Amino acid sequence: MSGCDHRHLLLVGAQRCGTTFLSRVLDDHPDVAMARPSPPEPKVFCDAALTAKGSDWYHRTWFAHVRDEELLGDKSTSYLEDPDAPSRAAEVLGGAEVVALLRDPVRRAVSHWRFSTANGLETRDLEEALLADLRDDQPWDPQLSSVSPYAYVRRGRYAEQLAPWVATFPTTTRVVLLEELLGDRGALPALVGALGLDPGRTPAPPDAVNASAGDAPTLDPGVRRTLTGYFEESNAQLATLLGRPLPW
Repeated sequence: MSGCDHRHLLLVGAQRCGTTFLSRVLDDHPDVAMARPSPPEPKVFCDAALTAKGSDWYHRTWFAHVRDEELLGDKSTSYLEDPDAPSRAAEVLGGAEVVALLRDPVRRAVSHWRFSTANGLETRDLEEALLADLRDDQPWDPQLSSVSPYAYVRRGRYAEQLAPWVATFPTTTRVVLLEELLGDRGALPALVGALGLDPGRTPAPPDAVNASAGDAPTLDPGVRRTLTGYFEESNAQLATLLGRPLPW
């Protein structure tokens, strides 16, 4: 299929911030079609060679199932931290709606560690793994994944990751905070409306999706203070970008 008659949505991250939940909700809207199959995530714009295959290939590969839906969605959470992804996306899609779903970066880091541990990627304890990332002591093989699976802390520096997206899509990049999305019944319909869709047709949200099993571990208070200090500048930059205080 050709994508010329459709608008595009990029759900760019961040990882472990509820993007699977939001993708499921949007996919249930009658005017939205999310990329399939899922998983895996497309991650096309993290790869120069895939990007070079062009628009027709992109749509044939990920949106062959589309009928008359208005908005085609690509959830690829690696996009947020790849500074080249915005320009690649613009090259193929032209314009796009961009949504970045974020949460408290300390909680995100813990959730990320739990996910990596549950999937056999991580054997270190929580504090050891997080502090190693602060030291940038996280070797990984870029041939095996598009981004580091161990960037527990660095991945929470949202403001600097958002900058190239805002520069490339200045009027259509939207930041949504998970705490507000889950705590405010009007947040989801408001987002649907902001995407140019009928908010009255917003699907009912599903139960927890892709959540870590069991109770979250208790993070050592000293390590928590260290991480809070690490994120202070980035959080301030994000609050300035949003024009309001953060809920964490």
